[in-house]
Amino acid sequence: MALLSESDKRAVDSVLVEELHVAQEQLTPEARFDEDLGADSLTLVEIAIALEEHFNLSIPDETWDGVKTVGDLYEMLAELLYKTKAR
Repeated sequence: MALLSESDKRAVDSVLVEELHVAQEQLTPEARFDEDLGADSLTLVEIAIALEEHFNLSIPDETWDGVKTVGDLYEMLAELLYKTKAR
């Protein structure tokens, strides 16, 4: 399992704070996007676009299907970044 670097986590958190209009303290790995952070499907699309631009990668829609929490997002991005660097 790949791990997200601290600098990458800070970048993700920055996007989430901006897009979700939440406090940094709310972004725990267990925080659920819909129930805890109030994200709807449009907000998740905006987060995906912002992350794709920041990390210069493409996040397939099916990859997002398993992302329910902030921790899920960290893991998914770590895997995508690892695969991108391995090429």
